[in-house]
Amino acid sequence: MISIEPVSKHYAWGSHTRLQDLFGMETGTPLAEMWFSGHAGSPSLLRIWDGRAIALDEAIRTDPDFMVGPMSSHVFGPVLPYLFKLISARIPLSLQVHPVGFEARAGYHREQVAGMPADAPERSFRDMLAKHEMVVALEPFQAAVGFMLPDLAARALAAVGEHPLVRRMMRALAGEPDPLADAMMPEAAIAWPPAHRRMFRAFHAAVTAQNSEGRGLAALLEAARLRAASVGGVSSRIGMAIDNACKAARAFPDDPSALALLMMNPVRLDPGEAVFIPAGVPHEYIRGTGAEIMTNSDNVLRAGMTVKRRDIPNLLRSLDCQPSAPIDPQTCLQPPTSAPSATVPSAMLYRPPVDEFMLAYGHVGDWRVDDAGLAANEVVSGDAGLPQGPRVLLCCEGRVRCADGMGERTLERGEAVFVPAGAGRLDIGSDTGATGAYLLASTPF
Repeated sequence: MISIEPVSKHYAWGSHTRLQDLFGMETGTPLAEMWFSGHAGSPSLLRIWDGRAIALDEAIRTDPDFMVGPMSSHVFGPVLPYLFKLISARIPLSLQVHPVGFEARAGYHREQVAGMPADAPERSFRDMLAKHEMVVALEPFQAAVGFMLPDLAARALAAVGEHPLVRRMMRALAGEPDPLADAMMPEAAIAWPPAHRRMFRAFHAAVTAQNSEGRGLAALLEAARLRAASVGGVSSRIGMAIDNACKAARAFPDDPSALALLMMNPVRLDPGEAVFIPAGVPHEYIRGTGAEIMTNSDNVLRAGMTVKRRDIPNLLRSLDCQPSAPIDPQTCLQPPTSAPSATVPSAMLYRPPVDEFMLAYGHVGDWRVDDAGLAANEVVSGDAGLPQGPRVLLCCEGRVRCADGMGERTLERGEAVFVPAGAGRLDIGSDTGATGAYLLASTPF
């Protein structure tokens, strides 16, 4: 195992304390994300045995078979196939979509041919990969993910009251044609059912509206939230969607794109719960701290509620307009068993339907799991099987002991190691009975 240093990301929506406390940092600016990354744009540093530092992506290129394993290298190339982050949102992030594969490849090549620098703020495509991601809540986490059914979206919009943009979105949901919106539909829309077209037109109305059209929306949304609360409906899907839109409007007054959240599924995660977001699915994180893992991509297409560049045409070309419930990734509480490749204490495993990544969230020592909000039982040290591939192990509470074919060490809160595939079996346990919690990112093979 090799010590790995995260890359800090300071964005305006980040927390003033949460990640700073976890990683023992002092910073005068909001800290939004900590990346454990092999992405060429922001690689983490490995502290190798003689104290020298080397970028993770460079280390992998130097010896891909040892660092990520022959199978991963054959499938994905000499790269870490996932990007692992801790994220903490104090206020809502941008309304965004990650591009699907063919749009990512086409967009990246367009910007390369145009000579756009890799780190240019106006750049939308920083690599050629579709970006699928999953977030596991470490504390109560709020988000909006994907589209609700059209009738629920219409009811949420109607609850806001009289407003010209709201009326336009409701007419779109009712089936009124919109030549401007139809001209921006992707080519695949020729095969869309009518419901998808209606969702597209209503979403298009919200994200292409001028700021002047958003005046007064924050007050209307706040009034709608209070009405929902007064009748006990704030915990309903419509009530939660209104609450999401209200929080976004507070953070970005008069931004009309906040109305798009009234069309989207509200998500409330307790610690240990997760949601998987495939490329193309619109989403916005509202508030909370979580572990985020995704394909090794930094592609983000934004439509609103941000000071960064909005790329609405490219976002609409990747937009998945199918109304559906958010995807709960396949999870299981791994019981204490042995396996040739790895042993860890009982842990929750998250295996979404992708080949690039999986995640484990577990505890060691005499830890009462109900204190972490996961289940009302007690978990003690044991053994459980996990794949053997390129792994990142982070201690997020207490102390965690780990050992592989290269050695053994104890991780304190906020410390992390990269475990190469060639290091073999990984054991995670308690340090002389101390309690601890950890996150383990890996490929699923």
